[in-house]
Amino acid sequence: MDIKILHIDSNHPLLWEQLQQAGFVNHADFKSTKQEIEAKIQDYQGIVIRSRFKIDQQFLDKATNLQFIARVGAGLESVDCEYATSKNIALIAAPEGNCNAVAEHTLGMILSLFNKLNIADSEIRSGEWNREKNRGYELDGKTVGIIGYGNMGKSFAKKLRGFEVEVLCYDIKENVGDANAKQVSLQELQQKTDVLSLHIPWTPETDKMVNSDFINAFAKDIWIINTSRGKNIVTADLVTAMQSGKVLGAGLDVLEYEKLSFETLFQDKNTPEAFQYLLDGRKVILTPHIAGWTYESHEKLAQVIVDKIKALYGKS
Repeated sequence: MDIKILHIDSNHPLLWEQLQQAGFVNHADFKSTKQEIEAKIQDYQGIVIRSRFKIDQQFLDKATNLQFIARVGAGLESVDCEYATSKNIALIAAPEGNCNAVAEHTLGMILSLFNKLNIADSEIRSGEWNREKNRGYELDGKTVGIIGYGNMGKSFAKKLRGFEVEVLCYDIKENVGDANAKQVSLQELQQKTDVLSLHIPWTPETDKMVNSDFINAFAKDIWIINTSRGKNIVTADLVTAMQSGKVLGAGLDVLEYEKLSFETLFQDKNTPEAFQYLLDGRKVILTPHIAGWTYESHEKLAQVIVDKIKALYGKS
């Protein structure tokens, strides 16, 4: 029987080409609504997604012949994983595909914050030449705390090997530490960390995890980098901590205000006060969810998905 795969988001062309070469039948539909896709999903054994809409219980009930869901990205938060698993639908993601990109972006944000590169660049362009005001900090001698030590956290820790830093990691899984990071309790990480980097999925356990109580539990004033998911941080609490000096600076590739598709922000008429502070802040670097969005990761993500789909069906 032919394995028919519906692609509802555009991806690197190698994904389509290699699946076709392996004998799969590809169909594309990048424009139909969720309801229109639901009306025909029973004809497919596989679906390849990014984040266009949520694959929820209603969708899965319509997908009576679905054998796998493949998301070309690191996480599966747009899928009702528990319900899909209960229906024996295989879940495929590709955190291996963009972990290097995320690691490099994270390091770039830290170095830019420490050396005030965004501020200095802006000032020079407006005719200012301020050396003392833009005196920076060195990463050497600092302690970097990583929360979430999966593919992303491990890749970031590997990038830090060239710096004289202590690297600590905290994860809900035991025995994930390695030569690049010492696994410790959350309490120990909060006692020692200078720079906090988040590499966690968005789950009920991590939703709004970084709030005032969490931030104030750190013994030192800290820098915060978030390349994970925006809703893991309560933005208003982060801003309060920045205003008090508890948080010295923030690099945010993801924002609480993103839509689930990650393609845009919620465009309300009134900008939230906390978000306006970030927009105006001199100790903040913002990027539009692009930490894992490189030319190289575009190809690697697709390749990982192809390899996992082929492996699922025993194809080499």
